[in-house]
Amino acid sequence: MADEVRRVEYCYLTIKDKPGEGEKILGALREVGVNLLAFSGFPAKGGKAQIDLVTDNVSGLKALARNQKWKLSPVKRGFLVQGEDKIGAVAEIVSKLAAAKINIVAVDAVAAGAGRYGAILWVKPASYAKAAKALGAL
Repeated sequence: MADEVRRVEYCYLTIKDKPGEGEKILGALREVGVNLLAFSGFPAKGGKAQIDLVTDNVSGLKALARNQKWKLSPVKRGFLVQGEDKIGAVAEIVSKLAAAKINIVAVDAVAAGAGRYGAILWVKPASYAKAAKALGAL
């Protein structure tokens, strides 16, 4: 089975970098039924952390953010890759972008079990359409 590459939208939050903050966000998303396709959290400057929330329900995420008084970023775009886990799976994806002379801003990939893997990747907004074409994104 070939890899599937989807165009996705996401927003991020900058939160305090302390225990329990991520759980509050994920718990609130669960309570209102906003499904995440991907989630990434990492340290930012000044005792903060950035939480990227990739979802197919951006309107639900925005509504929750308003209700919770979260300062959500503008909507941004990336790519979600899902496919058969094999040696070099991610190398194949990044090779397509390298061949198209597109720089990757960030990528996270993980083996998902049952012979599957997933990755989320970001390119600069000016390269998004070209990257979508190079990746054959849906």
